[in-house]
Amino acid sequence: MRSVCAAAVVVCAAAPAGAATTPETHSSVPIAGDAPAISNAILLDLDDEGVLHGQETLTFGGGAPDEFTRTFTVREPYDTAHERVFEVTGITARDAAGGEVDVAARSHDTSLDLTIDTRGAESVVLEYRVRGALDPVGDGVELEWAAVGGYSAPVAETTVAVDAGVPPIALACTAGEPRSSIYCTSSDMGGHQGLLARFLQNDMDTGDRLDIVVSYPPGTAPGEPVLERTWSLTSAFAITPVTSGVFGLVLVILVGGLVALIRLRGRDERALKTQAFVGDSAPLLPGGGPGVLRFHPPDGVHPGQIGTLIDEQADVVDITATVVDLAVRGHLTIRELPHARFSAVDWRLDKCPGPVDDDLLPYERLLLDALFHNWHQVKVSELARSDFPARLTEVRDELYRDMVRLRWFAYRPNLERNRWTSAGIGLTVAGVALTVLLAVFTQAAFTGLAVIIAGAAVTVGAQYMPAKTRQGSMVFAHTLGFRAYLLSPEAEHVPQGSRVRLFSRYLPYAIIFDNVDRWAGIVSSAGRDELEDEELPWYVGPEEWRLEDFTDSIKSFTLTLTGVISNTRQFRALG
Repeated sequence: MRSVCAAAVVVCAAAPAGAATTPETHSSVPIAGDAPAISNAILLDLDDEGVLHGQETLTFGGGAPDEFTRTFTVREPYDTAHERVFEVTGITARDAAGGEVDVAARSHDTSLDLTIDTRGAESVVLEYRVRGALDPVGDGVELEWAAVGGYSAPVAETTVAVDAGVPPIALACTAGEPRSSIYCTSSDMGGHQGLLARFLQNDMDTGDRLDIVVSYPPGTAPGEPVLERTWSLTSAFAITPVTSGVFGLVLVILVGGLVALIRLRGRDERALKTQAFVGDSAPLLPGGGPGVLRFHPPDGVHPGQIGTLIDEQADVVDITATVVDLAVRGHLTIRELPHARFSAVDWRLDKCPGPVDDDLLPYERLLLDALFHNWHQVKVSELARSDFPARLTEVRDELYRDMVRLRWFAYRPNLERNRWTSAGIGLTVAGVALTVLLAVFTQAAFTGLAVIIAGAAVTVGAQYMPAKTRQGSMVFAHTLGFRAYLLSPEAEHVPQGSRVRLFSRYLPYAIIFDNVDRWAGIVSSAGRDELEDEELPWYVGPEEWRLEDFTDSIKSFTLTLTGVISNTRQFRALG
């Protein structure tokens, strides 16, 4: 905004009473060429509402052109975040006899062109109203207005008289090309009783401007500039006390949620400190006769349950370990089929009646049904081409339901994870939409970033939302104690005659704990000592197969079965 105090010439005292009522003119200066001389007398009346009422008398000496265009500046920069708007309305034109004259208005980004039909007219009176030309400055108000935004033809003399009903206290003007700093031809605060601010500019060329600034005392008229916010990345994401406060509030909520989650998750650590020792011992109990030991894992958990409890996901390893566990317990036999050297290995699974005293869990029954369906034998290579992949969904869902049934989780981990993931994605999308809207219409887009961050944090944190119950944390601690036991040399201290049977029961848990190599070797070594025919009751190799081959065989089997399961749609993301 220009201030009159910075103008090149400032008149700060009213002209003495009786001074001339019009500025001194230079109309005697000749106009180049033979074009008719045009003059414009502009009267601007400022009413009590701060609206300018303009009346211009265009006089065409020597004949008017067919049309004449008068340009108004209706928009200009105000500050880094706003543009100032001058609202020009009520436009009419009439000739000297009072007849209506056609005016065509054409709006541009920053200007308004009024094209007047001046054919054959000696003079035309143009009237209009302007709102938004006043601006509070200090205790008073300041009128700032481009009295002329441009002409379509040279104008020999332009006079401007501004009447606000009170004497002005200062004024300034500039003229010439846009953004010119050259002072206009003359200006004064004369007129009747010194109430008028008057300006004169001679020889305005096509496109020249005449800008005026007049300061008035307090109470002259109410007025605030009409501002429109201009969009920029800096202004849209302005950091203000309000946006910073909202952003900080969202972060506090996030941190609070994180602390609550950490405390909830802390159950596992607290349980490990006090309960892990329960599982860190031989999982054996007397039974089946004198001197006979039976396998009894902590809390009676099965391999698939352990795997789901540990990482809170029913994944491919849990299914593979369960298949091996069902074989070890006598519900199926794994038979390695003959194959040539370096050729692909395949296995056949044979369904068995299973021990009478070994009850199957619901997810284990579903897995057996998924493997065999209406058959008693199936090759591993055929599983991917059967209904096995589709039926795995039921197995996986039942494993999750088992977690709730055992009260290890309050809710199914997969559903809780999905709910939080969906909520996080929804919050992120809403945050993006909110940020865009705030950036377009306000300067508070910085607040929307906090919502985006919150949504992203919830989406990422969704993987950690399924928290175990107190009972689940205790079983988890017992399970990790059992894992520590299986990894220790002490686990191999089992009486002769029971080693193959008990070590085979350990093997599915070793698959879960990623210790299959060691335990396959232990089972193979025990079998060479205890089995005369070198053939495990649950794993049958081809001709010429020996127990020393068992380690490689079971590794190949678990890897192949894991690959088959991983390639199914249900488990591909978890493979």
